[in-house]
Amino acid sequence: MHAAPIERLVDLLDPDANVILNMTVAEAIERVGSGRPEAVRGIRGQFALVHRQGKRVRMARSIGRPLRYFIAKKASGPLLITADRIDAIAAFLDREGLSDQFHPSYTRMVPAHHVLELALVGCPDPNPICTRFFAPPRDRWPADLDGIGGRYIGALAAELAAWLDAVGPREPIGVLFSGGIDSGALLLVLHHLLLERGEAPTRLKAFTLSVAADGADLRQAREFLRATGLELFLEAIEVSPDAIDVAAAVRTIEDYKRLDVEAAAATLALCRGIRERYPDWKWLVDGDGGDENLKDYPIEDNPELTIRSVLSNRMLYQEGWGIDAIKHSQTYSGGQSRGHVRTYAPGAALGFRGFSPYALPNVIEIAEGIPFIALTDWDHARLYALKGEVVRRGVKAVTGRDMPIFPKRRLQAGITADAGSDGLFPHDAAIYRRMHQQFWDDRARGVRG
Repeated sequence: MHAAPIERLVDLLDPDANVILNMTVAEAIERVGSGRPEAVRGIRGQFALVHRQGKRVRMARSIGRPLRYFIAKKASGPLLITADRIDAIAAFLDREGLSDQFHPSYTRMVPAHHVLELALVGCPDPNPICTRFFAPPRDRWPADLDGIGGRYIGALAAELAAWLDAVGPREPIGVLFSGGIDSGALLLVLHHLLLERGEAPTRLKAFTLSVAADGADLRQAREFLRATGLELFLEAIEVSPDAIDVAAAVRTIEDYKRLDVEAAAATLALCRGIRERYPDWKWLVDGDGGDENLKDYPIEDNPELTIRSVLSNRMLYQEGWGIDAIKHSQTYSGGQSRGHVRTYAPGAALGFRGFSPYALPNVIEIAEGIPFIALTDWDHARLYALKGEVVRRGVKAVTGRDMPIFPKRRLQAGITADAGSDGLFPHDAAIYRRMHQQFWDDRARGVRG
């Protein structure tokens, strides 16, 4: 039996969803096609790109955009489909009369920070080859918090400045804002950059979600903005509890991990509230990735982790255990490479163009250079305190402003008055898995019917 070349490539990705800061999409695609890691590493921004040359297809993405693929069989030859969503692949197969070949677990996610190459597909399909294009050196900075903070927020500011060039001087900009460390730094740096450029800072709005009234994040946002003199930028999006639709979140992110579904449900409610108020709003910027960069998650909550595994493995929170690990999911990828869909999908579903600067390689690279072990000596409390110190000092160095620091709180925990979400989200992880399975079962019945 002879391996057949890819007879047909159907790319369902929207090129306009890329946010590439230093070249055209066409130039970036050619870099992916070269297969050279250093060429792909030179692409600034968030992207999902596919290049075909004869029998060879190469794909690459940053954390900020999902990129999935599926190989179907036809009598005339194999069919490769690429998309940002599983249901987009399923719908295309329906139209082609190939729905009997589909199962969501047969789709594959390109892992972030790798060039994935498919050379030949036939019977059987060979495994792809993955080549890393982003491998930031670790522990490269002196253990000087002022210097580290200046580098980290300086890199954030540089990416935001390039993004502002792409957005243009008149588009309104919404920050998904809780008053926490990451969204707080974003707002202060954006405000600073707009003033530096001579552009109107009134383009900014800090959108904060509150369920019912007086949510914990809304109180925190008000306190943050009072302390920094920026109260006029706050816009509360207040919704009723029934606006938090867990089943809709499962459908939107096409995943079942409990914390990601909860975050997606909150983000979906926030984006719906913004869209209802502003039908033409386009640009949203968020702080997703900041916790991963500074390793600010409670290790005690995850029995699979120890502080040694977190500090000893490069980009563990961004990539999971890595593509060669037995627990890596080919369907979903790992770490934030998987979980970022909680941010990307709700905004995309409601017509927004999102930007997640903390998830860009140039910012992650600075964070990976932090000497975490030297600064924390393997102490949990020192690790959790480190993020606030790094960001506070960095914001001061870049903007000259003093930034208030509040304790960490997940997005979904801050939307209610008591910073608890017991009445909004199921605690049993199996419930989310059942919702996910039910969605695909219902879809399959609809296709057959």
